[in-house]
Amino acid sequence: MIWFKRIGLVALGTLALLIVVIGSVMVYDLNAGPQTADNSNTRYISGDGIEQLGYLTAPAGTGPFPAVLLLHEWWGLNAEMTVLADALAAEGYVVLAPDVYRGRLATTVPGALYLRLGTPADQVNSDVDAALAHLRELENVDGTRIASLGFCFGGANAMQLALRQPQNLAGTIIYYGSVETEGEGVRPLVNQHPILGIFGEADSSIPVTNVRAFEAALNSLNIPNEIVIYPGEGHAFLNEHNYNQPGTAAADAWQRTLVFLAENLRP
Repeated sequence: MIWFKRIGLVALGTLALLIVVIGSVMVYDLNAGPQTADNSNTRYISGDGIEQLGYLTAPAGTGPFPAVLLLHEWWGLNAEMTVLADALAAEGYVVLAPDVYRGRLATTVPGALYLRLGTPADQVNSDVDAALAHLRELENVDGTRIASLGFCFGGANAMQLALRQPQNLAGTIIYYGSVETEGEGVRPLVNQHPILGIFGEADSSIPVTNVRAFEAALNSLNIPNEIVIYPGEGHAFLNEHNYNQPGTAAADAWQRTLVFLAENLRP
């Protein structure tokens, strides 16, 4: 009996230590680590009057240019998003990457999970809508040629933005974000709103069965789509280091992204 008590005390002590360590990592991550302001260069006002941060990049010239609303992963607006935004700008697009965590940024999984679960969905939706409105109002942007593009958490938000405002987007690109699996869920896209979906076969977060159900839902309503599932790839397989590395799934996905944008946003 004494041994059981000792084992129980050790287990409780280990759990308490783990909680303290995770808590300390989160506090450092969210307060002393990299900040969203380090990766932002523009400000605008959200739907509820709060000043928002974002990263804005554009091709040389006056435009008007086609544009992309680039939605970040669950980490927040980090340096990776600025690299990808600049890569799109080099292809001729104005790109706005908004910060939907309102100044907060994570570099660890506990910190990212805290931000993901602790940020109200209604607030995220409102901030994404405000970012799109801001992008549409820029003088060098053609408001009729804008696509949403998101990764993971951002992919899900790109999908939801398309469902809320299909009339204000010329297309949507989803990188391994959660998707709708029923026809009624994608019905707002029946006005020929094209979709490009990029997924990994080994992604435990977004099962292949869900992806195929999403594809079937789109096809059932004749919504233009290209759904690509990369064999052996897991979640978040594209990053700022491999998107342009020949022979990788990430590079192939990025090229498909550029083709999709050219086909749907170019005159």
